[in-house]
Amino acid sequence: MSQVNAREYWTDMNRAEQGVATFMAVTIGGLLVAMLAGGLDPTYFLFLFGLGGMFALMSLGLNAQWGFTGLINFSVAAFFGLGAYGAALMTATNSPVAGGFDPIFGLVLGLVLAAVFAVAIGIPTLRLRADYLAIATLGLAEVIRTVILNERDLTAGSQGLRGIPGFFENWPVLSTFPEAMPGLRIEIIPGQPVVLELSFWEQLLNVSLLLVFLGVSFFVLRRAHRSPWGRVLRTIRSDEDLAKTLGKNTYWYKMQAFVLGSLVMALAGVFFAHLNLFVDPSNLDPITTFYVWVAVMLGGAGSNRGALFGGFVVVAIREGPRFINELPPAPVRNVLEGIINVIPSVTVEIPSIVLDAGPLRLLLIGLTIILVMRYRPQGVLPPQRELIWPDAIDDDEKARPEMGVREAKTGEIDD
Repeated sequence: MSQVNAREYWTDMNRAEQGVATFMAVTIGGLLVAMLAGGLDPTYFLFLFGLGGMFALMSLGLNAQWGFTGLINFSVAAFFGLGAYGAALMTATNSPVAGGFDPIFGLVLGLVLAAVFAVAIGIPTLRLRADYLAIATLGLAEVIRTVILNERDLTAGSQGLRGIPGFFENWPVLSTFPEAMPGLRIEIIPGQPVVLELSFWEQLLNVSLLLVFLGVSFFVLRRAHRSPWGRVLRTIRSDEDLAKTLGKNTYWYKMQAFVLGSLVMALAGVFFAHLNLFVDPSNLDPITTFYVWVAVMLGGAGSNRGALFGGFVVVAIREGPRFINELPPAPVRNVLEGIINVIPSVTVEIPSIVLDAGPLRLLLIGLTIILVMRYRPQGVLPPQRELIWPDAIDDDEKARPEMGVREAKTGEIDD
């Protein structure tokens, strides 16, 4: 992309889009600098990126259900777990069912399990009010987690499934890379070389698979949302009785959206199994569903771009506190003490507060929800622009900011 085109693309963004782009660039740039400076393991850097993509996939799936159609699904972790266990049961070394198969068979099994359970839960509930679906999916999540925990002959129970191969582990491109090879050395800071070994390249292939999953899911859902099928879903979300009076089979449309979203969630589970190389019932923790709901609300209900953004932000909130063991951080405290102690006959030690990552994580999630509800109730990236085909927008309209909920009602635009 030329410099002129990049400047025009930046100008066409509204303030929210520019802020999101800046946030993502600064975050990824900071992680890259930390990795090249030796402060962050390269493999862990890719692992963090993979987790972000996994949550982005689950957010896209929930967005197809709740953002498009208004279906309240509280079993995101269950469909994620079905995908993960489907992949693990076909490939793990201690699988009590099969094991040793190529990962493509695990991918197929995970998607089939998710589709079957989505149809099974949708048949009795999608004809009823939305709150019945919420209750049913909440129960489904706990039933699936309990079955996986207790059916040791099928799932290995609380021991989990281990020895899961990477998706590309048996590919010739890796077999030609000897493990004894020292790897590629990058030395940005003298005396602190970064060595990219075999595990890095394996993880890089996993991230490449993630980008394929994300790209296909995003473009399919974006095109579907703009299509006549997507317009029917939006009508069902706004007024289902109106959709029925127009001759639409709302039950069938809701079933399609529910199964589609569940498949995308299962896809995230398949990726997680081959990223983490181990799955157990704790991966189906209900808190995962809560994080995905936060991601969709943060990005904006019905917004595919928002789902991607929200997924990566949630991972930053989940994993960020791991790097903050105390406040102020030791380097900052040392600098402050050095400045203060320049004064003669003055010796000051700045006290530190030891932090626990778990409570801090929940605090940040709660603060995020409060700030979004207060300042961006429509989400950071509401879906208005996504619903318009690019060919239908002239050059003047492209530069206009998108309208949120309040602006649409009042006619005022503050972005």
